[in-house]
This record gives sequence, structure tokens and C-alpha cells, in this order.
Amino acid sequence: MYQSLINGTKPKMQEVLKQLDEEFKNLRIGKANSSLVEDIKVLYYGTQTPLKQMASVSTPDAKTITIQPWDKNSLGDIEMAVRNADLGLSPVNDGNVVRISLPPLTEERRQELVKHLKTVAEEARVALRNIRSDVWNSVKSLEKDGKLTEDDKYRAEEELNKIIDDFNKWWATAFLI
Repeated sequence: MYQSLINGTKPKMQEVLKQLDEEFKNLRIGKANSSLVEDIKVLYYGTQTPLKQMASVSTPDAKTITIQPWDKNSLGDIEMAVRNADLGLSPVNDGNVVRISLPPLTEERRQELVKHLKTVAEEARVALRNIRSDVWNSVKSLEKDGKLTEDDKYRAEEELNKIIDDFNKWWATAFLI
């Protein structure tokens, strides 16, 4: 009975970690990376379209990202979308491609990044704890309703704690905590 609750926990937790990974990919930390802009939504013929579906995004060097659209008429839309993406980037449209030059990281920007990383990581930890709490409350509810024995409740608690321990071990190795 409780097994379905426990089995549903891991995918939910993995989804939280996947979202955390996506958030980390979108951070600008010095070296140009196409993932910084490829998910930006561009208004393209009345539809919000991810940039990677309408253009080729490349990094010719460590400080530059170039976006070459398949339809040259969309250059202005791409430029506007990158400006409005709140990434602190200044795109330049030369009529063929949109170039983005990444400025060097300042000490102030590095401190902001660290602060942001800590906030995002803490939000992920809280999400994992909330998932565990929801499952545990469901298990206790099942026991209260008489659908689960006390032994099953403790087995469920052990399995849930093992899952949390596995994620905590991953967390510690991934972030060297």
C-alpha cells in the first residue's frame, strides 16, 4: 500500500534536481555557453518560440555568443528577446547574425552569483524536504485510517529515509558541502 507512495517520491525528487541543474546551466559564469540563451522565448510569427528552434547558437570564442537565425527577418525579434531576457546581455545585430559579447566577471558580480546559487540550492533543498514531508504525512494518514500497519509505517519511514540519505549524499558530492 505505502510502496506506491515511496516509488513516486524518487521521480519527484529527481525532477527538483533536474530543475536545479537547468537553473545552473543558465548562469553566466565567465565563459560563453550557448545554453545561456538557447531557451529564451522569441515572439516569432505570433508564437513564443525557443531560440534554439529558430536559430543556430554558437560560441566562436570564450567571450562571444553568436545567433544565426534561419529566417533573417527574425533578427530584430531575437535581438529584442535577448535584451528583454533580464540576463544583463547587450546583443548587437549586424544584419546577418546577432552577437553577444560577455563582459568579464567583476568581483561584485561573482558575489551576486554566489548569493544566487545559495538561494537556488536552498530552494531545491526545501522542495526535497517538502516532498518527503508530503509522503510521510500520507503514510501516517494511511496508518491512522487503518489501511497500514505500524510495522509498514516504520518500513516506509526507513525506505523514505534511505531515499533522502541517497539524495543528501548526491548533494554533498555535487556541491562539495
